[in-house]
Amino acid sequence: MILLFTPRTSVRLDYILKFIFKDILGTEFKVVADKDEFISYTSLKINYSNENIENSLQIIPTDLLFEKSILQKKITVGNWEGQKIFFETSGIDIPFDLFAASFYLISRYEEYLPFSADQHGRFEANQSLAGQNGFLYDPIVDQWVCKLSKILKKQGFTGFEAYAREFKYIPTIDVDNAYAYLYKGTVRTIGATMRDLFKLDIDENIKRFQTLKGEKDPYDTYGYLNTLHKKYGVDPIWFFLVGNYSTYDKNLPTDSEAFQELIKEISEKAEVGIHPSYESNTDFDQLKNEFTYLSGISKKPITKSRQHYLKLLFTETYQNLIKLGIKEDYTLGYGSDIGFRAGTCTPFNFYDLLNEKETGLKIYPFQIMDVTLHEYLKLSVDEAIEKIRDIITKVKEVKGTFISLWHNESLSDHGHWKGWEPVYKKMLEIIFEK
Repeated sequence: MILLFTPRTSVRLDYILKFIFKDILGTEFKVVADKDEFISYTSLKINYSNENIENSLQIIPTDLLFEKSILQKKITVGNWEGQKIFFETSGIDIPFDLFAASFYLISRYEEYLPFSADQHGRFEANQSLAGQNGFLYDPIVDQWVCKLSKILKKQGFTGFEAYAREFKYIPTIDVDNAYAYLYKGTVRTIGATMRDLFKLDIDENIKRFQTLKGEKDPYDTYGYLNTLHKKYGVDPIWFFLVGNYSTYDKNLPTDSEAFQELIKEISEKAEVGIHPSYESNTDFDQLKNEFTYLSGISKKPITKSRQHYLKLLFTETYQNLIKLGIKEDYTLGYGSDIGFRAGTCTPFNFYDLLNEKETGLKIYPFQIMDVTLHEYLKLSVDEAIEKIRDIITKVKEVKGTFISLWHNESLSDHGHWKGWEPVYKKMLEIIFEK
């Protein structure tokens, strides 16, 4: 067991210590304020104070974990043995407040501060501390903790197993548009046909009418995905958009029997979560209606969620999900770039900074999204695969959890997704290669 000495404690400190020692390191720890008890302890110990105490690893604290408000911070990013750090101190063993820096990233502290939102009201990657300082593509918190574990191991105490966890992979699929042409209804089909005629997109209309006459719909990639997942022995989570038709919500009508059958069929084989609509992000009653609908169709408790368009406000979104009874959320990642939005590839409980408390909502941050690679970063297939490989390698190095976000339509080899079908398959090969 690790003993940690601190003359001060707080809810923030308790939260981040539990995340670091239990969730990442998987080891027991105890916090004490009694210096004599700390000095007499003969096993691993960490001194989180300004006072020098012999035979212990010292981390000098800054103010963040002992404050009870959200304040604008002037942060300077430095380097420590090849890794980016901030909240630097005069510490010899570890030259920055590792606990405070980890809390700043995990709590998404910067997203509670004023920011310039994109057209969808989102906090973008290029506004983040990580994006502006070159560590967005690193699971920096896990890397810090990995280094901490090696330092502790060097102290020579028996019984401490440094970094004993294993790499995990969670595939997730968003169904924003279940079918490209089928079951859309007469009005939408005619409207889409007229639109494509106006754009002189003859090929699209040919494909539409071929599908309506009996050919397989391009977005019907469910059997193919099922085969791939079975081959690699992974269990995907499917997130269904079941909102009303609107500018950004374009799935099938909720009264479509085909749509309901698709949800039932997939929920019998895999986990199904809600994909709250764009419109529901500011309308709790709409969110509740979608939740009730999906629960009724799947005949299973809905405990998982991911926001459509990744619309996420830390002052509102998670609080609404908690009210709804959601236990796990998979929204945390950027649309505009890949990487580690919270600086970690370890799932963690949401810390509600507004109310200064840890909640029971588990956050599962994802690292890679198909739309980001293709539409935002505009990468070629080969470039995308290399980006994916780099991220997976970094997650494996810290034995974290890699989570991918894909859409059924991006495996269609249709429209602007033509040529991209092999990317998902190659990603699975990279994950499971020896």
